[in-house]
Order: sequence, then structure tokens, then C-alpha cells
Amino acid sequence: MSQISITLPDGSIRTVPSGTTVLQVADGISPRLAKAALAGVVGGRMVDLATALDADASVRIVTGDDPDALGLIRHSTAHLLAAAVTNLFPSAQCGIGPATDEGFFYDFVVERPFAPEDLDRIEAKMRDLASQDLPYDRQMWTRDEAKAFFDQRGEPLKVQLIDEKTVGQATVSCYTIKDRDTFVDFCTGPHVPATSRLKAFKLLSTSNAYWKGNAQNQPMQRVYGTAFATEKLLKEHLVRLEEAKKRDHRKIGKDQKLFMFHPWAPGATFWLPKGTTIFNSLSGYMRGVLFPAGYVEVKAPIIFNKALWERSGHWAHYRDNMFLVESENEQMGLKAMNCPGHMLIFGSEVRSYKDLPLRLHEQTALHRNEASGTLSGLTRVRQFSQDDAHCFVMESQIGEEVERILRLIQQVYGDFGLTPEMKLSTRPAEFLGTVDTWDHAEAELKRALTAVGEPFTINDGDGAFYGPKIDFDVVDAIGRKWQCATIQLDYQLPERFDLKYVGADNAEHRPVVIHRAIFGSFERFMALLIEHYAGAWPLWLAPVQMVVLPIADRHIEWAQEVQQALSGAGLRVEIDERVEKIGYKIREAQLQKVPYMLVVGDREVEERTVAVRGRSAGDLGARPLADFLNAALDEVRKKSA
Repeated sequence: MSQISITLPDGSIRTVPSGTTVLQVADGISPRLAKAALAGVVGGRMVDLATALDADASVRIVTGDDPDALGLIRHSTAHLLAAAVTNLFPSAQCGIGPATDEGFFYDFVVERPFAPEDLDRIEAKMRDLASQDLPYDRQMWTRDEAKAFFDQRGEPLKVQLIDEKTVGQATVSCYTIKDRDTFVDFCTGPHVPATSRLKAFKLLSTSNAYWKGNAQNQPMQRVYGTAFATEKLLKEHLVRLEEAKKRDHRKIGKDQKLFMFHPWAPGATFWLPKGTTIFNSLSGYMRGVLFPAGYVEVKAPIIFNKALWERSGHWAHYRDNMFLVESENEQMGLKAMNCPGHMLIFGSEVRSYKDLPLRLHEQTALHRNEASGTLSGLTRVRQFSQDDAHCFVMESQIGEEVERILRLIQQVYGDFGLTPEMKLSTRPAEFLGTVDTWDHAEAELKRALTAVGEPFTINDGDGAFYGPKIDFDVVDAIGRKWQCATIQLDYQLPERFDLKYVGADNAEHRPVVIHRAIFGSFERFMALLIEHYAGAWPLWLAPVQMVVLPIADRHIEWAQEVQQALSGAGLRVEIDERVEKIGYKIREAQLQKVPYMLVVGDREVEERTVAVRGRSAGDLGARPLADFLNAALDEVRKKSA
């Protein structure tokens, strides 16, 4: 029998017979390791423990402690979910069931929507199957055999998937749990070795869905769940989910009367007075950051002839995601992004190298035709605004300009008490331009990232086809990550729009465009802030910054003077003149999470003071009005969180 060499993570090399399985390798290292093993990573690719090795390769054993194990556990639990559903509901058809960042889901075609008691039954069946220690077994079937099998079982969606994903393949990969009668799915894997390895899971909710997310396709029921390597980690996650429910921006937005939606305008936000106040505060704040940094604001049209979108490439590659209209037999498209309009603005006059960098900023509403089934509060909408900008630079200015943008991002997120995590995505396998251009761009981005002194990770090969990018994840108060800011280098749009500037050598040159957004969309950033603050807005952002609470009618005149003095200084102040007990008024203000409550009674009227109560600090005592006003303005100026 031929021998092969395997290289272990510590650099040691072992010789084993060809055909040795990953599990046998683990057992050869340690029986304890074999018992804990869930999968293996062979030559950089995760595989089942039953995979036989037939060539020299690096091998790493994956256990529950391995960061790579989480996706494996969740994908396998999604299969366990599907096995339970098809056992309890034999007529159910299976769609897809991937692992996600938060857990997993599986889509089913069923005769009726799942009820809460159905989830209890399904989860109980999952635990029953897990207790039986049933093996996950990968089987290679011929393509025709697999299609015939799923067709006979009444699973047309699986047949469709096989047709789409295995073109030109003689065989397809399918996984059973125990046997074909218990459960089988078309899947490339890998999976854990047996159901008993899945101990910490929980089904969470159901929702309506559509096959492939298209409302024109088959309606489906989606079951969401989560899974972890240990019960401890699962319980910690469930506690975070409960906290997340309390912070749900949709609930807080309704309670605080910030925004609403209506079925006649799906995916478009109605900003109510208080929400509009915050929105405008964010908008003005961003202008206050960008204008001193050399940006100029523009406003391009929101509807363009298709010729623009053909020139930019969006007509060919993005048309299905756009809202299209027709006017006087001309096809038009609502603006889905600002960049093509900014290309026209740059190209509208002769530009000199002395004009660069040219930084164009815009906050115009954008429209994208998202599938109705994907719309969700402020985080997935059809109409939104961005703090969008495009920086036109010379090749030699890339590094310096990106560093400037990075420092702006640090400043902005710092003002909100947020810390960004930075990721550099590099040249993908298919790309436009030359390798030298890409190498130079990536080197400049790395230099800028290093210069700002923040750690960053590299996502090899994850850049866009037209240029490398830097993405930013923001961690909120309960540890969730939100993707917000992005910096994207683009050599292609200047080429498509034939943009030029006259250099110091009096010759024409092509600029480079840096796409960048800091908030991302205002809507998504608002959702992040609502959930990060749990609706307890810092003073500088709060739609109502303070409420004046007269104890009795005789105190209203002084309360009105207090309101006028504070409002005159630019603070957002309300007065509660209702004939209610002061304790009730205070509780109402607390429920609305107003930062400061100013109680005025006989003593305050006489001494021209206000009795200050902080939202979280409680009674702060009586203070002269002027002192409180100055302190509040200072807090607003410092943007204290």
C-alpha cells in the first residue's frame, strides 16, 4: 500500500497509508482528540471525518473549540431541523438550509404556516434524533439518479437546484441522516459525524419566505434557529437575543414615535417629527464633519435616462434591482447609487491636477427594488439616503486620501461611542485592470490602515472586480456587528465615463475614484443607534432633550420662561402642562427616555431655579437656570454619550 505524508499544525510530518481517513489521523494523534473531532481541514478545505486521504496534504482536526466549528455545527443542525420537519410533516418540501452569522435557517413548502406549538414539536423531534446518535453519511450519486430520487419524492426544488448547481458533473453529493428514509439532502457538506454531536440548539421563530427570495416564486415557511458548541454559549446567546428584543429599533421607533411604514409605500420610511429631528441632526452633523475636511455638497437628479446606466454598467448588471419608469417612450431608472451622477459632474468641465482631490458629497434619496420578503424595518428598505461621497484623486494621492478618510471614520464613530473593526479586501480571481495597478492600490490601502494605528484583517480575494476595498464592522452595546462604512477604490468608472484631468506635465491623465460612506445609509445607521442606545439617546441627539414639569398651575408661567430660555439657546425642550401628579409626569418622561426632567414648584419659582432629574442619574438637585443651560450646552458640544 502506498504511503502519503501529512503535515500537522505544529509542523510535524507523519507518514500514513493512502486511504487513511481524517478520523484515523485524529486517533493516531490522540484517542481523546478523535473523540472530540467534528471534521478536518485538509489542504485548507474543511472535510468530513470519513474523508479518505489519497495525497500528501496538511491536516488540521476541527473540534468544538475551533472557530471553524461553528458554521459546521449550524449547517449540520439545519439538516437536523429538516429531518425533524419532514418526519413530522411528510408532505413538506425542502428548500435550502444554510448556516448564518447568527445561527441557521431552513425554508420549507408546507400546507399551512407553522404555529408556535409546531416549533416546540419540531425542536423536541430534533432532540430525539440527536439522542439516537444517527450518522451523517455522504453519498455520491449519479446526477440522473439524484434527480430521479428527489423527483419521485415530490421535491421539485431539489431537482431544480441539482440542475443549476451540477452542470457538467457526472455525480452529485448527497447527505443522509441514518438512511434515505430518515432524511436525505442534496448538499456538498461537510457535516459533523453524527447527530449526537449536536447538543446546544434552539429554534427561534418562523417567517414567510419565497423560493430564492423572489416574490414571484413559490411561497415558503422559513424556520430560524441557532446552535453552539456548548450549552453555556447557547444560553449566553439567548440572553443577548432577549436583550436585542428589548432594543429592537422597530419597537422603540414605534414607542418613541420616530418613524412608521405603510403598505402603500413598502420599504419607504415615513419619518415622524421626532425621527425627522434625529435624521436632520445626523445629516447636519455629517455636513459639519465633512465641510471642514474639504468636501463640497452636490445634488444630482434622482432619475436618469437608461443611457447613463448603460455607460456606468448598471443597466447590464444591476437593472433587476432598479425601479424603472418610462417617459415619452424613453426608458428611465430611479437613482440606485450616486456615483454615475458624480461622474457627470466631474466631467462637466476641464479639471486640473490642482483641483484634486475633488470631494463630492451627496445625501439625496436612493431607490433599490429589494424583494418584498426581505424588507425589514430600517435595516432593509427600498428608499434610503447615504452620507455618500466620491473623491477624485491622482494615483499618487490614493494613500494620503484614504488615510484622511480613515481618520474621519475614527472621529465619527468615536462621537457615537462606537469602535470600528477594519477589513481590507484584496484582488479577486477575476478582476479588471493590471496586477501592477492592483498591487499599488492594495499597498497604499495597507499603508493608510497602518498609519491610523488601528488593527485590521485582510480578506484575500474578496475585493470587488474593479478595485480593492476597506469595510468596517461596528460592534454595538450588546456585542453585535453591523456593517456600515466602506471605502472602495475604482479605476473603472473614470474609464467608462472618459474622465480626465490636466496634469503638471500639461498632459491628460485619468483620475481614480474613491467611493466612501461613513454612516452607510442613514436608515441603517439610525437602526444601529436606536438599538445601541436602547432608545436612550445621548443629549446631543435626543429628539426631546429635556422636559419642563410644573407641579401645579401656578408654576406654569415660570415653566414657560424656562422653556423659552432653553429653546432660545437651541435646545429641544417640551413642557408638560397636564393636570397630573408630578410623579406621573416623571414616570412618563422616564418611559420616553428624555435625558433631563426639570421640575419647577414654589421654591424654583421663588429662587429662579430648576430641580434637575437625570434619566439615569436621578435627582441632581436644584440649579440656577443659567448654570443648567451652560452645562447642557457643554454636554451637547462635547457629544457626551
